[in-house]
Amino acid sequence: MIPLTLAEIAAAVGGRLYRADGAERVTGSVEFDSREVGPGGLFVAMPGERVDGHDFAPKAVAAGAVGVLAARAVDAPAVIVPPVSDGHRRSVALAGDRDGSGAAVLAGLGELARAVADRLAARGLVTIGVTGSSGKTSTKDLLAQSLEPMGATVAPPGSFNNELGHPWTVLRAGEATRYLVLELSARGPGHIAALCRTAPPRIGVVLNVGTAHLGEFGSREGIARTKGELVEALPADGLAVLNADDQVVRGMASRTQARVVLVGTADNADVRAVDIALDDQARASFRLFTPVGETFVRLGLYGAHHVGNALACAAVAVELGAGVDEVAERLSGARRLSARRMEVTTRPDGVTVLNDSYNANPESVGAALHTLAAMAGCGRRSWAVLGMMGELGESSDAAHEEIGRLAARLGVDRLVVVGEVAAPVLAGFTGRESVLLSDVSAAAELLSAELRPDDVVLIKASKVAALWRVADALLAGGDAA
Repeated sequence: MIPLTLAEIAAAVGGRLYRADGAERVTGSVEFDSREVGPGGLFVAMPGERVDGHDFAPKAVAAGAVGVLAARAVDAPAVIVPPVSDGHRRSVALAGDRDGSGAAVLAGLGELARAVADRLAARGLVTIGVTGSSGKTSTKDLLAQSLEPMGATVAPPGSFNNELGHPWTVLRAGEATRYLVLELSARGPGHIAALCRTAPPRIGVVLNVGTAHLGEFGSREGIARTKGELVEALPADGLAVLNADDQVVRGMASRTQARVVLVGTADNADVRAVDIALDDQARASFRLFTPVGETFVRLGLYGAHHVGNALACAAVAVELGAGVDEVAERLSGARRLSARRMEVTTRPDGVTVLNDSYNANPESVGAALHTLAAMAGCGRRSWAVLGMMGELGESSDAAHEEIGRLAARLGVDRLVVVGEVAAPVLAGFTGRESVLLSDVSAAAELLSAELRPDDVVLIKASKVAALWRVADALLAGGDAA
């Protein structure tokens, strides 16, 4: 973060000083985990289900924190944030936030991030926002790797994309940062607009509109309205990068005052891929066409779905001054950064494990199944180990069943379904070998006993299913803990 005094922080968040004269200067990082606080840092006291960060304020200061961002008095120098309305508290809905203090601290953190983002934008910082029903994290990682050679770039680790992770990431940016890449998620209308107010983007990327969180939004149209909040937040001199192959996303062009660049395989896309091919590891290559030239790209990432992600990154990099050959080199050299997202490992016996277990929705599961089928090719036996896809509401059973039908059409040899919520997958997977198991331990035991050398195994489910324990067991040679 840029250096700020506690007095400047109090002014930014509309708070008051406590046990501090305001001259104390924050020169380190902003952290909500007291174990991560270092000299010169600012500790953010967040309440949780099990512990309350306010209780760790003295420990944070002992570790070197200059002060604490808090909702109430603590045994340390602090900036006390003002309370928030009941409506704002309900919109945040933090676990363990019984008195609204968590919502208040989050609001203060957002205000601090906005103040820092504004100062850095005045010095030339370019903020890029990425959203979509699937592919956000992979695209954010790919984009960060594409931009880093052009200037110091900050991006969140993993899927740090909500009311806490978003401002925390903004506050990682400093005076030397040139590009800030942010991933924007939403659980309901207005969430992306709120994140954009925290860090106004100049470039916005919308990848797709699917059915993730359908149970919370109620309809795909509701999801589209919320994803489009990103392009609505762009300034007139900004850029909206829209997926030309998704008609709903393409239609967002009418919702922004920014210039629009279309990316995809459509003939009229401004940045497009042609002659797409997959190698025996499902890694894509293609001819890249851009307004500044054309070239050949060979991705190191697994799955054809990364072509669209790469096109979005190419559009942003070209906008920021990269040449087409530079773009191709960076895209071709990029690697997976975030864990449990198409994490491909081959054991000594030739069994290949595709650990894509971080999260799941119908679109991402479909992409993963296509990758499995491409990697299995001819002569390798394919396994799909699937768990529940969460937050689908009344469409849950139908969506799970359709995934089973897709697995059957793609020729998946063996299907292992874990948990009753995912059981409808079996109804769609007709005429092939399948089994329903109650938990991850049973799945790990079955696979350990029945896998043969050179088999290919996909493991995919929503985070709550914890199916990564199956992958861990297969790679460690033991049982799922």
